[in-house]
Amino acid sequence: AKLILRDLVNATVGFEVLSEEIHKPAKSLHRMLSRSGNPTMSNISAVFAAIKHALKVEVHTRIVGA
Repeated sequence: AKLILRDLVNATVGFEVLSEEIHKPAKSLHRMLSRSGNPTMSNISAVFAAIKHALKVEVHTRIVGA
């Protein structure tokens, strides 16, 4: 999944722009999303938020009755 996310970053915002967006060095982002990387949930969340913002994607949730 990290490698797919890495490809998505490359295909959309790029690591330099992502680096500025989430205030992490680009080199750290490359390592984080490598095969042996170990990103924290907060870092993964920040990456998804930056991509979502760049692509102007809105996520809607719906709660189904209990």
